[in-house]
Amino acid sequence: MAEAPTARSVEPDETGTKLKKGITTLLLFFFIVGDTLGAGIYTLMGSLAQDVGGALWVPLILALVLALLTAGTYAELITKYPAAGGAARFAERAFKKPFVTFAIGFLMLSSGITTSAALANAFAGDYLQAIVPNIPAVPVTLVFIALLIVINIRGVRESLIANVGATLVEMTGLIIIIVIAALVIFGGGGDLSRPVTFADGISPFTGAFAATITAFFSFLGFEAAANMAEEVKNPSRSYPRALFGAILTAAVVYLALAIGASIVVPTDVLASSEGPLLEVITASGFSFPTWLFGIIALVAIGNGALLFMVMASRATYGLAEAKLLPKVFGSVLPGRKTPWVAILVVGIVTMAMSFVGDVGTLADTTVLLLVLVFISANISVLVLKKDEVQHKHFSVPRIVPVLALIASVALLTQQSATTWLISLGYVVVGTILFLIARAARKREYARGTADPTRSIPLE
Repeated sequence: MAEAPTARSVEPDETGTKLKKGITTLLLFFFIVGDTLGAGIYTLMGSLAQDVGGALWVPLILALVLALLTAGTYAELITKYPAAGGAARFAERAFKKPFVTFAIGFLMLSSGITTSAALANAFAGDYLQAIVPNIPAVPVTLVFIALLIVINIRGVRESLIANVGATLVEMTGLIIIIVIAALVIFGGGGDLSRPVTFADGISPFTGAFAATITAFFSFLGFEAAANMAEEVKNPSRSYPRALFGAILTAAVVYLALAIGASIVVPTDVLASSEGPLLEVITASGFSFPTWLFGIIALVAIGNGALLFMVMASRATYGLAEAKLLPKVFGSVLPGRKTPWVAILVVGIVTMAMSFVGDVGTLADTTVLLLVLVFISANISVLVLKKDEVQHKHFSVPRIVPVLALIASVALLTQQSATTWLISLGYVVVGTILFLIARAARKREYARGTADPTRSIPLE
């Protein structure tokens, strides 16, 4: 009788992976939809209204174009290098500079921290007030982040069922708002002129371009699927279909929400709200319980904050394992086997970041950090065009990453001084930590104890 295969006897298949290719196009589509349709849209409609008034759909269209251009770059890189672990790996392959690899990875984990801080502030906002009125925001924010730290340290085992469940909760809330807005509009309510009315005192071009930064935050998440490409059946075919399908699905939902909210809710009310979608229910006059929608929104926000904190802590651990961050960040809790130092540091920095700015400012900072990452990815795809691989892969014309680069640079010009200062702070801190890690590694080489084969983990 043949011996049963063991973990040690598993061999790479013809694509060079030992992982089971069990993710179909449909499963990947739902994963990306779940990642993209996150908590951002629950919190940022008010910020958009401050810049563009009732014309909320304009920055969403502009953000969609940028997302599709960048998605084209990711589709080529991920199908060309399905074992790669995202923009840091692409930069490593294209530039072969350890600091560049580190910088891209550090920008990714910094974006996770900033997003978690933004969502923590949103958690303590109007959605919670609809359930528990007059509760102080600062203690709620800090307790919320502390709870996420505890959950993260204990270990988070996610399954497809849990992910689909969270996605369904988020989708339910969005569908509720779309249906309520439609009932108001078809019932003759609302103001149909608002979607074409821009904010007073701000030129439409300036306002729309500034709001695109915030709108782009709502499309982020598709890049996370880069870590799953190795387990996708026929990624050259499945990944582009799932990626573009998910982004377009999110766009349809967002545009329906934006137009509906703009018609139903007065612009000044929308612009001043921390729970803008809740205002649709209030303005509609329907008896749908606001506390129930508040719970749905808080589930979406809490789930998003946890996922980003998990990502940031694992990215921190990964950079430490690659010896690009100090060794202490790679410490693992016995028994739980979770990177407890990375989790604690990420949690503490997230608490500090929650005091730095409001939801809109932190969301804009996340976009700035990730736009820098996307610039790296777009340059990488151009550099690697000449690199030939032995399997079929998705390919975009060179004009796509070039246009994405132009759009990304244009977005950077619209960032405020505050977001640049926050981002510069991350870069300074990251550079110091990198230099500390490099000095430690040099000492290891001098003692002959360094392991030169270690590199950034895939996830």
